[in-house]
Amino acid sequence: MARQLRNVGLARALSKLGYCSRSQADGLIRSGRVQLNGSVKRDPQTPVLLERDRITVHRTLIRPAEKLYLMLNKPRGVVTTASDEKGRPTIYSALSNDLPWLAPVGRLDKASEGLLLLTNDSEWAAAVLSPATHLQKTYHVQVSGTRNAELTGALMRGLSISGGEFLRVTDARVLRQGNRNTWLTIVLDEGRNRHIRRMLEQLGIDVLRLVRVAIGPLALGNLAKGAYRPLTIEEKSGIDGAMRQLPGGPKSSRRRSV
Repeated sequence: MARQLRNVGLARALSKLGYCSRSQADGLIRSGRVQLNGSVKRDPQTPVLLERDRITVHRTLIRPAEKLYLMLNKPRGVVTTASDEKGRPTIYSALSNDLPWLAPVGRLDKASEGLLLLTNDSEWAAAVLSPATHLQKTYHVQVSGTRNAELTGALMRGLSISGGEFLRVTDARVLRQGNRNTWLTIVLDEGRNRHIRRMLEQLGIDVLRLVRVAIGPLALGNLAKGAYRPLTIEEKSGIDGAMRQLPGGPKSSRRRSV
């Protein structure tokens, strides 16, 4: 039986080949710098058969890039975008110029820090983010005041947020506390936009720091702030294994910030 060829839009094809992001591809195509089978195309939705068609940019043939999987310890104060209209520093300022194009797997907002994955494997990224896989993300969250099981119980039971949205966490525990603040361990298996921050804001609690420390079995460990490294084969396999053990399959998902 013949293998079915994948038909995707031209901008998405450039992204799947690991050349650039879809938004960057959109700009290249509209400016007439992309050719499909020798013909300039200006419509980002032009159909492409990935296994058969030839795509060139500036007359250079685009071949599939080697799949790369990185972990980055995102510092506080940088944004998870390729460029920022306000001129704020982005995560890409931490990456070497000789790396291929990589996209963040989800987001951490400007004030959040910790473990962030980057890859040029868009299908793998979608699986990691998919609500269907329920891949757990673990955070250490510093909040104002001394807290107890009343707070962690409320987070696990869930809250109705303004606008009618209901949010809950998978697990919440007190990690340690002092006289003025408390560190919590919070686990999500489906993160919505500013999920943790909005829940705590609803309860009138100030978030002082929010650090993602693990994605599935992958821990941030002692990776220095602002540093990155490739995932080991074992680490990549560990994430893949965690997703395979969970019910459901990958679905399309939106990028989320916490």
